[in-house]
Amino acid sequence: MDAVKAAIPRPVGSVDRLVRLARSDMDGVDALIVARMQSPVSVIPLLAEHLIAAGGKRLRPLLTVASARLAGGKGDAALKLAAAVEFIHTATLLHDDVVDSSQLRRGKVAAHLIWGAPSSVLVGDFLYARAFELMVETGSMRALHILARASRVIAEGEVLQLTRAHDLKLSQTTYLEIISAKTAELFAAAAEAGAVSAGADERRAAALREFGHSLGIAFQLADDALDYAGSAETLGKNAGDDFREGKATLPLLLAIGRSGAREADFWERVIGRKEQTEADFRRARELVVGTGALEATLDLAADHADAGKAALAAFPAGEWREALESLADFAVSRRA
Repeated sequence: MDAVKAAIPRPVGSVDRLVRLARSDMDGVDALIVARMQSPVSVIPLLAEHLIAAGGKRLRPLLTVASARLAGGKGDAALKLAAAVEFIHTATLLHDDVVDSSQLRRGKVAAHLIWGAPSSVLVGDFLYARAFELMVETGSMRALHILARASRVIAEGEVLQLTRAHDLKLSQTTYLEIISAKTAELFAAAAEAGAVSAGADERRAAALREFGHSLGIAFQLADDALDYAGSAETLGKNAGDDFREGKATLPLLLAIGRSGAREADFWERVIGRKEQTEADFRRARELVVGTGALEATLDLAADHADAGKAALAAFPAGEWREALESLADFAVSRRA
């Protein structure tokens, strides 16, 4: 495990500064979230609160309000869009956990294990509906288009990943296409919607969309690396969950390509056929680290984070820009 930890860079960025800057805005977003997840059907707020109140850094709605402030927004126009973004994200988590049969989410027992898969899926649908109500209330067709498109792209990414499950020959291009749709699209839409709420012009809205997209790719690459190096406390899920589910993430794909024919039977058994023993994850982790696949994944994440920071050059230097740059660094420097 020491070799695993050594492969992960120490944190050079932090989300704390951005959280402090956006505290009053995020208090407003949280109040909206609590109010809009209520329903006379008691299981809906109970199940939604189980996940929403479990923590998480609220990165996506935080990105919406920060983008609005960076783009010069002064009022609370971004708050409803930020709450909508969090509802979309939470709905995708509820659906994902059912599809993946996940055991933990944000360090707590997955909702479908408590209330059942049908309730989890339907409460996810409820949250999607609430998100669209919030979008409509803003009166911005442009923002509605951005977040509606994101919802469609996310679903396409989920289906693409499902159709390529356990595919040992998945290309890096297709893998990046999947995470671009599943993860980066909502980051991109969150940032772009914030810019739109502030009345940003096309150039600056596009710059913030590019920042969000690059941040999302970097975040997911780091998350996939941490599956082979993190802990349940770090990840909010069990380390090795992606491996046990047979997900073909980049660290795994690189390790398969670099370990060559001598390990082909092992990979075919544990990923292709999902025939796994308790010791198999330890062996897979050793190969991911030993072949340099973990380090290569984190290097690529850092490249995307740098690209995101470069996009912010469309804005003058200042505390909001610096806080977003620090967020990009943080995304790739999390460690066990």
